Amino acid sequence: MKKTQSLLILFFLGILFSLRAQDFKLIESGYFRNNGVNIMAFDDIYPEGHQGGLSIIMHGNRVATNGDLRLEATPGQWQPVPRQNDRRLDAAANTITAFMSYPDSSRHLTGFNPMLYPDITLNYTVTVKGEGKSILVTVDLDRPVPEKLIGKVGFNLELFPGALFGKTWIMDNQTGIFPQQPNGPLLETAPNHSHPGNFNPAGKADSQKLITETYSPMAADDLIAAPYAIGKKLIIQPADLYNKVSIESQTANLQLYDGRMNHNNGWFVVRSEIPAGATKGAIRWVITPNSVENWLYAPVIQTSQIGYHPNQTKVAVIELDERDKNFTEAALIKITGNGEEMIKTSPAAHWGKFLRYNYLKFDFTEIKEEGLYQIKYGNSQSSVFRIAPNIYDRGVWQPVLEYFLPVQMCHTRVNEKYRVWHDACHLDDARMAPVDFNHFDGYAQGPSTLTKYQPGDVVPGMNAGGWHDAGDFDLRVESQSGETYILSLAYEAFKVDYDVTSIDHNRHLTEIHQPDGKPDILQQIENGILTVVGGYRALGRLYRGIICNDLRQYVLLGDAAAMTDNIRGNEDDRWVFTEDHPLRELTTAAHLAAASRVLKGFNDTLSVQSLAIARKLYEITQVADPAKNAKIQAAVELFLTTGENQYKDYLLKETGYIVQNINQTGWFTGRFEKAIHDKKFTNAVTGALQEFKNEIEKQGAETPYGIPYLPYIWGAGWDIQRFGFYQYFLHTAYPEIFSAEYLYNALNFVLGCHPGSNTASFASGVGAKSAIPGYGLNRADWSYIPGGVISGTALIRPDFPELLTFPYLWQQTEYVLGGGSGHYMFLVLAAQQLLH
Repeated sequence: MKKTQSLLILFFLGILFSLRAQDFKLIESGYFRNNGVNIMAFDDIYPEGHQGGLSIIMHGNRVATNGDLRLEATPGQWQPVPRQNDRRLDAAANTITAFMSYPDSSRHLTGFNPMLYPDITLNYTVTVKGEGKSILVTVDLDRPVPEKLIGKVGFNLELFPGALFGKTWIMDNQTGIFPQQPNGPLLETAPNHSHPGNFNPAGKADSQKLITETYSPMAADDLIAAPYAIGKKLIIQPADLYNKVSIESQTANLQLYDGRMNHNNGWFVVRSEIPAGATKGAIRWVITPNSVENWLYAPVIQTSQIGYHPNQTKVAVIELDERDKNFTEAALIKITGNGEEMIKTSPAAHWGKFLRYNYLKFDFTEIKEEGLYQIKYGNSQSSVFRIAPNIYDRGVWQPVLEYFLPVQMCHTRVNEKYRVWHDACHLDDARMAPVDFNHFDGYAQGPSTLTKYQPGDVVPGMNAGGWHDAGDFDLRVESQSGETYILSLAYEAFKVDYDVTSIDHNRHLTEIHQPDGKPDILQQIENGILTVVGGYRALGRLYRGIICNDLRQYVLLGDAAAMTDNIRGNEDDRWVFTEDHPLRELTTAAHLAAASRVLKGFNDTLSVQSLAIARKLYEITQVADPAKNAKIQAAVELFLTTGENQYKDYLLKETGYIVQNINQTGWFTGRFEKAIHDKKFTNAVTGALQEFKNEIEKQGAETPYGIPYLPYIWGAGWDIQRFGFYQYFLHTAYPEIFSAEYLYNALNFVLGCHPGSNTASFASGVGAKSAIPGYGLNRADWSYIPGGVISGTALIRPDFPELLTFPYLWQQTEYVLGGGSGHYMFLVLAAQQLLH
């Protein structure tokens, strides 16, 4: 009898333990976990990028974010966000409490992405508490919402649309399907901008350029989609156990909105408005995400999406749930005309924990036979990849020259046979920007940087050359000269002779897949130099940037030619900004000096003009400490171009500084050191480089990817490519110190061997699986530009790597100039050269 009682007690204790194991608990990482479901609360700090407030991750996918008090039903990136004052975790109470307030006066009509705050001052707390299988969200205010903002202030939770198209919802007794596009009817609301606050008298953003008579992203709260449903309980994806979420309001009604109606990049939104007079417990939600018992994250096998050269180190990284301890063997399969052939099986080496996952590494370097391969681990498998000596020879670096750079070209029509990527654009560039003005994209024009042109004057010579910068259409001097520099060094190092495009600047016409007998890379260098040199000759100084003056123009999606009328001297013309910025001026001098070398014999006039401007900038720019590296870089490139002793003498005089900052200077001083054969200088820098190499090895060993990698909010792909770019010059100058492996590892990271479940190549259109769609000019069509390279896998703080298939997340899928694609192309060419 006693034995039976003991067994019954143990049985019920087991059930109780099992039930508790399925409860939401606050863990050391600072978020709630219940098996495969995580609730993050106010750890992320980027709400305008859909990373903030309360977030829900279900079974390996983020499904909701930005749970917080907002001043609009469906806000976009230009709408006010609160200031987070504090965040407190209480393990005993199983709570996270965020202390928040409106306004954030530091963002009111000032800086990059300025916001217009209405006249409201409000302090509040959001308490997130784990209660069994649910999360209780409570919002307490320090005062009631002002009468004029009743119906505007509410608690929002954004739902990721890319995972919901065609999926179902239930609101009380109403049902629906999340649509592919936003659908009417529309709902008119009182706009917040009709009663603006006065929180930052120093704010200089011009509200007339932010709020226009027709549509304005800044004032888009006046016309929104009517809610799909209103009720007390919403169930999202009721038939999907891995994504089912229940949200129940114990206070005001829930409203289900489509945020894409007034912002193309919006998400679906669940919202409860703050009732009039409410303070304590103004919002009480019970969120119950379905947690699948004993769920484990499926192993993800990360490899290069194109494959490997036979002589290359070949290591697959296998990403596992940190609770998954049942390691098994990995298998390398060769795919032949007769089916699959087992090539190798072996236990993968345990690397350890990184971010939230456990990692194994499977080395198959010894396999060199050409063919198609795939790696399998348990029930998971990698993409199919190749091993071949010509792995980098076609369709890998070429799309950058073949598509991306031509498509990004400004002041020209870009055709591709039947297709027009965009018509001739911005031929009315540019008018002088107004003084003492805060532009919404961060540009500022001070009185000390004016030229002979007054604000509003037409500046001639600005409508030739250049590339549109990333998903925007502006021309930043650092992106123009920076892209030119990368291409110039690539031409010097690899002698790229590839011609599939014709470019005619006189006719403002570019034809993709129509060769004209000229190397495309030299034509693209010429294109970048045309805008930098043209701007300098017109203004007598460098421009900071050329950009549209109106926010409605800025958010343009589609044909760049639709931004202005191509007629000079009217209100739609872009503005040109200037600045005093020694770092940018000297960096541009270095870029121009390098371009001068490669343009010699191709466009001698531009070559001479580039060198003359580089010399001038070097001579007249005052050097403060942050700009000293740039002056040394400029001296290196000017010496390599001219061979003149003045630059050599300066560099030798600065040996001490170069050595002390070798982690920043080493990659570009190596070519100078090899050119001068100065034993004293050589000994000084090689000693410092050895220490630098040790630091790189230490940092590279901290990740399973063999490279220094410290994830933050933005995807780190561009930084890792830049690191690999530097490594080429360090390796080729000092092969006895620096291995080429870091370059290969950086390239493999970009091509798919990176953290997270999405193993796509960051280079759109390259590899078996690649970043499609991308944040480019055609993102509204969920399309891509071949050869565009995205920023890549981002970090949802504190530990979740994410790369969503979504065209509107600039911190994950945006293309860029002045790095990005240029560095990627350089890395592929470098690997091709070194491995051959």
